[in-house]
Amino acid sequence: MSGRDIGIVVIGRNEGPRLAACLRSLGPHIHSTVYVDSGSTDGSPEMAEGMGAIVERLDMTQPFTAARARNAGCARLAAAAPGLGYIQFVDGDCELAKGWLDDARAFLDAHDDVAIVAGRRRERRPEASVYNAMTDREWDVPAGEQQECGGDFLVRFEAFDAVGGFNPALIAGEEPELCVRLRAAGWRVFRIASEMTRHDAAMTRFSQWWRRNVRGGHAFAEVARMHANSPHGIWKRSVSRACIWGGAIPAAALATAAVHPAGLLLLGIYPLQVARMALRQGAGRADNWAHATFLVLGKFPEMQGVASYEWNRLRGRRRQLIEYK
Repeated sequence: MSGRDIGIVVIGRNEGPRLAACLRSLGPHIHSTVYVDSGSTDGSPEMAEGMGAIVERLDMTQPFTAARARNAGCARLAAAAPGLGYIQFVDGDCELAKGWLDDARAFLDAHDDVAIVAGRRRERRPEASVYNAMTDREWDVPAGEQQECGGDFLVRFEAFDAVGGFNPALIAGEEPELCVRLRAAGWRVFRIASEMTRHDAAMTRFSQWWRRNVRGGHAFAEVARMHANSPHGIWKRSVSRACIWGGAIPAAALATAAVHPAGLLLLGIYPLQVARMALRQGAGRADNWAHATFLVLGKFPEMQGVASYEWNRLRGRRRQLIEYK
């Protein structure tokens, strides 16, 4: 391989047809792809091998994290392709958009100080549930320079390797945390206006949405604390918002109500906040009110995630993976 060639790392477990669709979307790049399997029982490793991918079976006697899986895939890929230039990360429930790799590689080739480039990730079925629709809007980030990125992106291998790859101890938020270290090392992170991937969140239940937000709060707290003293740190405000809206306000309302029932009127700030956010989004979309409602409601599971992280940190323990599917 030449220094401009692309390798791909796909991670998954029991993704079945979604993994097959993911691998098909890679086209000829399937032969420079490592699929990292984390204990599938549905024949995913055999299917991936049959489709032409290199399969890395993750050691499941160690605690699983997506970061550890991706690092294992990178190590296998680097061994198989010593001249690797770029690595595209894709989750097994995603499909790569046609033309994305050409667009992304051209951008990195033209910008030597950029380590990561991401594009537009979309939900495959946003109409299936309000939770899928919320996730699709979450992915809709304007193009330009970024502080962080999500699970799918193209990265310059030189930069990725120099900062030590993903932090394998993180149970969530490993991609934004990688971006913090890359930016601290002088690299830049960009999002471009190109279609990148289609994702299948498959969230149809409130409990799934709740757990996904708990995971988000845990990531906010851990990554914010990890880089609290860095000028490149992220998510301090996200932690503060979760603590205020998901903890301090309801606690103050209940404490005040213990003295006088009128204290519960403090909870009226929540519908006011929903209205403020919905109106600020403008009249362009019919789902603005639902979106605003769940953004505000989401501060409660985020607060749960923050509290869970801090409680385990004080006890010297690490929380197990928080899954929502």
